[in-house]
Amino acid sequence: MTKKQNVGGQAVIEGVMMRGGKNIAVAVRQADGEIIVDVHPVSSITDRYPILKKPLLRGVVALVESLYHGMKALAYSAQVSGEEDEQMDSKEMAMTIAFSVILAVVLFIIIPTWSMRFLHGVTDNPMWLNIAEGSLRMLIFLLYITAISRMKDIQRVFQYHGAEHKTIYTYEAGLPLEVENVRQFSTLHPRCGTNFLMIVMMISMFVFTFLGWPNLVERILSRIVLMPVIAGVSYEIIRYAGAHIDQAWVKASIAPGLCLQKITTREPDDDQIEVAIASLKAVLPEEYPEAVPSPKTDDSFGTPAVLVDEELKLLEKENEE
Repeated sequence: MTKKQNVGGQAVIEGVMMRGGKNIAVAVRQADGEIIVDVHPVSSITDRYPILKKPLLRGVVALVESLYHGMKALAYSAQVSGEEDEQMDSKEMAMTIAFSVILAVVLFIIIPTWSMRFLHGVTDNPMWLNIAEGSLRMLIFLLYITAISRMKDIQRVFQYHGAEHKTIYTYEAGLPLEVENVRQFSTLHPRCGTNFLMIVMMISMFVFTFLGWPNLVERILSRIVLMPVIAGVSYEIIRYAGAHIDQAWVKASIAPGLCLQKITTREPDDDQIEVAIASLKAVLPEEYPEAVPSPKTDDSFGTPAVLVDEELKLLEKENEE
């Protein structure tokens, strides 16, 4: 039996992005019902600098590259689905990513550690202050996820998130990528980015507990500086969990993230599953050569893509002849 490729994905607006070992694809359902797929080769900076493949370092690289490709896929899907008239250029993309990072720093680092000033009348113990800060950070994170999950558009994205997980499970189980096979699987997956974020929260709470309680600026800087280390450790845990899901301690460590996925994923309908299947097949041309176009040579979304439904009709016509 051929070893399955390690694939991952992300839900986008009315679609799913999938990434395999060599290709990355975004499948989006347009307003007229057609599924449009954009696929191109993808490489990692780790291919040029092998040292970045070492444990801890590879997690930081994976996080940065996932953020970059994810933002590009979101912008592309917004345009194709009709949510946006124009695609963002490189400058706008960089500004969007920078804004997202700054917002995350404000919400999850600056506000929690600054807010601890109100507890000084209760305790000055550095350990308890750090634990309280970590608890507030976790609370803000959960409230943020819960709040956006109530938005109608986000609920559809969460359905595509569920479709992505179900489709990957089907592929990993070695079953044909068909809607009826995909339906039976869970929307919760151990390698999900939601799991990663939850583990980052828990590990940061543990690490920061031992840093003492310096002034506000030093606390903020220490948390920012250590975040790549924490992200690297969290990545290794997720990577190990995906390969050793049957171990008891692994199940316990990812349980909070799986619970959170009950918010960030929803049961998809068959149309959404079809989109996820089209995206996954597009990153596996060696296994599904009849279903996808040849990868393009550029590395950007937004160039002419392929209407999957039209391609299937052409194939059916050729087979009939």
